[in-house]
Amino acid sequence: MSTSAPGTFPTSRNARYAWYAGLAVLGALVGTAGALVQAAWLPGGLVLALLATGALFYGGLRATGTQVGVAAGGGGWLLAVILLSLGRPEGDGVFGGGVGELLFLFGGMALAVMCTTLSRLPRPAP
Repeated sequence: MSTSAPGTFPTSRNARYAWYAGLAVLGALVGTAGALVQAAWLPGGLVLALLATGALFYGGLRATGTQVGVAAGGGGWLLAVILLSLGRPEGDGVFGGGVGELLFLFGGMALAVMCTTLSRLPRPAP
């Protein structure tokens, strides 16, 4: 049984793993949506996609209080973006190889690194 206070990150191992898995799934969704939006509405879509990516990473840090929350969301985001960039054997792909796609990929990775290197949040007193 978890004995964490309301509004704090759960202390049980299974609850933490569920949070990290949820952040990874959310990261995959944000990466997929960002890949579609950034190409459709350039340059506004690129800004929107990077804002959503940054919000995911910083939200993962704030929700979990650890860098693992950023890494979980970042792993899902990176997996989705890499899979979408591979394309299909017929030559179809989400990324066309332009500047916007590169800015989305490298900008998202830079945001993940920035959020991961932020100082750890102080733990509330028990």
